[in-house]
Amino acid sequence: MLTPLPPAALLPVYATMPVRPVSGRGSWLIDEDGREWLDAYGGHAVASSGHSHPRVVEAIARQAATLLFYSTAVRLPQREALAEALVARCPSPLARVFFSNSGAEANENALNLARRATGRRLIVTLQGGWHGRTAATLALCDGSRYEQGAERAGVALSRRVPFDDIAALDTAIDADVAAVMIEPVQGMAGARAVSREFLAAARSWCSARGAALIFDEVQCGVGRSGAFTAAEVYGVVPDLLTLAKGLGAGLPIGATIATEAITSGIAVGDLGSTFGGGPVPCAAALANLEVIESEALIQNAQTIGAWLRERAVSIGLPHPDGLGLLVGVRLPQLASQVQSSLFEKRVLTGTSSDPHVMRWMPPLSFSAAEAGLLIDSLQEVLNA
Repeated sequence: MLTPLPPAALLPVYATMPVRPVSGRGSWLIDEDGREWLDAYGGHAVASSGHSHPRVVEAIARQAATLLFYSTAVRLPQREALAEALVARCPSPLARVFFSNSGAEANENALNLARRATGRRLIVTLQGGWHGRTAATLALCDGSRYEQGAERAGVALSRRVPFDDIAALDTAIDADVAAVMIEPVQGMAGARAVSREFLAAARSWCSARGAALIFDEVQCGVGRSGAFTAAEVYGVVPDLLTLAKGLGAGLPIGATIATEAITSGIAVGDLGSTFGGGPVPCAAALANLEVIESEALIQNAQTIGAWLRERAVSIGLPHPDGLGLLVGVRLPQLASQVQSSLFEKRVLTGTSSDPHVMRWMPPLSFSAAEAGLLIDSLQEVLNA
């Protein structure tokens, strides 16, 4: 069940959900008629600390009233504080931060840094990967519509290897490869978690063959995988790591975090972003990180994510995938059909490029009671 087409002023490029929210709190949206909707979609994994958390809202309002914006032509304490906070939370030797406005921008800057550092151009990615909609990142995404967009822009496609295929990865990383870019948990493909053995092999071969290893944690980072970064869960550290969706608690911000070795040749003017690291998004992100830490939301993601997987199995859905609160469940019927039936119960979930896999990516504050409501609603739909 989808909503009617938007007004003519908007391009009709989104398959929208049948809710028009006017407010939100925690894991709930409130629509124009005052009805509550359980949000297990999280605005596409964005609402990490929940909708309109009071501490985040207060930080945004305070910062907006003090200094709404100034560009990267000046130093801003909020930008510097957020960079330090991210480095403190990421595994060493990730130590240098560049801010942008989205996950695609964060990924594109990671590609730029990797190519500058290695002097090479070719990128290796995984089948099923999704990395953004700029020309450079479209070239890394699976699917003909994305590849055609890159080709129209004259951008060479990445070299694809099958998901989790260690032997194919070994063959793919040669002297032409600038970087291997991997989502440790593939979001669009259905919350598919890559194996530790695959990531460890990627780390070893990139180091030995002079290529950079990039983790795209735009969707699976900022606590969603059960640690601040999925790199920590796997115990494998890349040369570059990107964050975005859950970082700003709803405000647009992206971060490319790299090692000193990758960034040692960077000089003034080599990268740039007018809005990257603006004071209001940085204030929101700092407050968001404080909420995630003070309310133990990463531990909650571990606990509730594990419970959801166990309950999915108990109602007959085998082998749930993903990490933490990025969960993929394989359904006996089309995920879009089940999603539509859940909409009728005012429960929001995501689908994926696999037509039988539903994605759950709720706020990290998702409670046991809310998780139970999600499972109960799903069971009712499946048994109908």
